[in-house]
Amino acid sequence: MSEPTPGDLLDVAMEAAWAAGRRTLAYFNAGVAVEWKSDRSPVTIADRESEEVLRRIIGRAFPDHAILGEEEGETAGTAPYRWIIDPLDGTRTFVRGVPLYGVLVGVEAYGDPLVGVVYLPALDEMIAAARGEGCTWNGRRCCVSTVERLEDALVTVTDERAARARSQAYDRLASISQMQRTWADCYGYVLVATGRSEVALDPVMNVWDCAALLPIVEEAGGRFTDWRGRRTIWGGESVATNGALHERVVELLQEQQIE
Repeated sequence: MSEPTPGDLLDVAMEAAWAAGRRTLAYFNAGVAVEWKSDRSPVTIADRESEEVLRRIIGRAFPDHAILGEEEGETAGTAPYRWIIDPLDGTRTFVRGVPLYGVLVGVEAYGDPLVGVVYLPALDEMIAAARGEGCTWNGRRCCVSTVERLEDALVTVTDERAARARSQAYDRLASISQMQRTWADCYGYVLVATGRSEVALDPVMNVWDCAALLPIVEEAGGRFTDWRGRRTIWGGESVATNGALHERVVELLQEQQIE
């Protein structure tokens, strides 16, 4: 069997993200019960059913591919492809009825992030990218902004308090930039990829939070790294920018680290 093209992978990723996202809407603003995992993060039936949908669609299309998901762990595969999925990114947002949550689907090929899809069900927005094929927002090409000065930039962060606890330099970044907002989770990175924000960052990230975002941001013309500037989805943290501001932002984030 021939290997799938990036376009083949992207088609399935988009189908899976859309179907899983539509499933979450059955529980959105419906008083869904919340359980708490051992790490004190919330989970709902919407998270679990979304992951079931993702795994079913991916497994049907590529039964020999590995799948790593937030709720069900990793299923081994025999092909050099791994799907890394977050069935509901922003569960805390979701349970409060805020529409900025997303379904994330990323694909690694030979260990390198190749495909990324973010579907925002409550907004009905899909951002999708595959290596060498650009990034689209609801089917139209999108790109990062052309802002070149941090003083003109919008910075988003999921948890401002956690960012300040991680690095005193965050206060300096906030003081230099034009605007700061706490639009949560994947939505901030979507804003960077679609040119509506210049910087998105988080001091704590899991691989399923990052896998879809790196291809999306890069194919939109930006950069996605950890706070040390390393291109990775395994760094436990993340910062995305429009590219022009990346080195300056990383410099700031490395200053005055709190150990």
